[in-house]
Amino acid sequence: MSSHYEAPIREPLVLGEKSYHDISVDVGAPVLGKANKSWWIVFSIALVAFLWGLGCIVYTVSTGIGVWGLNKTIGWAWDITNFVWWVGIGHAGTLISAVLLLFRQKWRMAINRSAEAMTIFAVVQAGLFPIIHMGRPWLAYWVLPIPNQFGSLWVNFNSPLLWDVFAISTYLSVSLVFWWTGLLPDFAMIRDRTHSPFQKKIYTILSFGWSGRAKDWQRFEEVSLVLAGLATPLVLSVHTIVSFDFATSVVPGWHSTIFPPYFVAGAIFSGFAMVQTLLIVMRKVSNLENYITVTHIEYMNKVILLTGGIVTVAYLTEYFIGWYSGVPYENYTYLSFGAATGPYWWAFWALIICNLIVPLSLWVKKLRRNIKWTFFVALVVNIGMWFERFDIIVICLSKDRLTSSWAMFTPTFVDIGIFIGTIGFFFVLFLLYARTFPVIAQAEVKTILKSSGEKYKALRETGKDMTGAARDSRTSSDYKGFNVMARTPVSNSMVSEGRGGFGEDTIRHEPTVNADALIDNEVKKDQIDQMLVRVGRFDPADQKADDLKKISGVGPVMEQNLHQMGIYTYDQVSKMTKKDYDLLDDIIGSFSGRAERDDWAGQAKKLKK
Repeated sequence: MSSHYEAPIREPLVLGEKSYHDISVDVGAPVLGKANKSWWIVFSIALVAFLWGLGCIVYTVSTGIGVWGLNKTIGWAWDITNFVWWVGIGHAGTLISAVLLLFRQKWRMAINRSAEAMTIFAVVQAGLFPIIHMGRPWLAYWVLPIPNQFGSLWVNFNSPLLWDVFAISTYLSVSLVFWWTGLLPDFAMIRDRTHSPFQKKIYTILSFGWSGRAKDWQRFEEVSLVLAGLATPLVLSVHTIVSFDFATSVVPGWHSTIFPPYFVAGAIFSGFAMVQTLLIVMRKVSNLENYITVTHIEYMNKVILLTGGIVTVAYLTEYFIGWYSGVPYENYTYLSFGAATGPYWWAFWALIICNLIVPLSLWVKKLRRNIKWTFFVALVVNIGMWFERFDIIVICLSKDRLTSSWAMFTPTFVDIGIFIGTIGFFFVLFLLYARTFPVIAQAEVKTILKSSGEKYKALRETGKDMTGAARDSRTSSDYKGFNVMARTPVSNSMVSEGRGGFGEDTIRHEPTVNADALIDNEVKKDQIDQMLVRVGRFDPADQKADDLKKISGVGPVMEQNLHQMGIYTYDQVSKMTKKDYDLLDDIIGSFSGRAERDDWAGQAKKLKK
């Protein structure tokens, strides 16, 4: 019990009387079931927006950048605002998946999958704007340091714009690998649960041969930690480099050393707000309230409060420096008296209200745990962070050092259309992801079920023995009159329409087996059950577990693996044959014939006397 201990003061992260089987069913239901009416309505709206944006992009490329609202003074405006906004939104996924993994934060496990997906889809949207802004997107490869037909033409490695290319492409690559690695156990779960031959074939390919052996899990953990180590510096570097686009210039309001940490904090601020927006909707539509709980939402609100506080300090610092410097040009920057009272006053006050004032309400615990208010605040923060980028770019550029070159920017219908199109494209990708990929990392949620599940926390608080607590009546049986030959191995219980129903033919497993951490497909569990019929079943009510570590070749980890497979006594080990050794080798992956060489059965016969 001590291995699953968690302080009683901590709230459960998995609500309800959930078992390992329930998690598989609940997470797999949106993928294996049919899309509901709400999904189709939202998808249709997103698709229309995407097609409108696609039409605006085609019109821009075919006609020219002149269809945008740019002018000689303001050469960057709506498009670069959107670029920085989308990159910022993509920050939360890496923070949740990498940094919180290194800090072993359990609450990340229900939300990391969707946050990582959001990161990838947001970076895809961000990458569209610089390419379109080139005017000739078919020449986009010129930004890469590769030989070209002009020979002497080479990229400028001193330019932060080139650094953007490397930073964002690296960020996208690492995020994609991290996301896909985490999906492997879940792809295998869908592969084993589906009854569609086509789906089974697709998810077999996507799961890369995942079998759930101990060696698979060991490599999974190692690769996850390595990728987390690689991704963590990206949380700081990517938006730092984006900030260099502005900070390395001499434009008043941009030439500031505070930009790198300010941009990073703002990116996490807006990224977590977007995660909140998506997950609050998804937990309702996909019936995942027991996994994405109010506790998760409160924790994310605390991160929003922290990063929002950092951003607020940056705002005050910028405003103070603009006044204290005494430079007249600084009075026309995005955080100045001139900005607050000038032609873009509405954008300035939208920034202050949305990013500084409204998030302060999250200091109140009742509001911080209120779903509707959190959703409202998340939307407001997303809007406010867009206005922040708009103010930085447009206000600072609109007032040049020569009054003759002062200008105003007004977006055209094409500017607005492309932006709305990227929002539609983002939601199209996210909705398709929610229908084809598990939106929650079920394998990781299972690892915290005994420590953070409501059912198990209640048992610990009452002081009850947790032996057999993982038993599920739908997947366990006392096996009276069990006929091995009459039973056909099948995949996990059929998920019917809706949340997943269970009929009389639901498959059942040996009650002493708790092999979910080793395997996640029913065929292997069938084979374990058949082995236990041959070697005997362990009954904790009448039998006492033996110290299997006395067998040469069995250490603490191997003993735990044997217990998970229902092997507790010398008598059971003494009846094992080569067929059983091969099965254990296949599942655990670290036998390599050692059990047969060391004659575990012979050793067990001597020990049981």
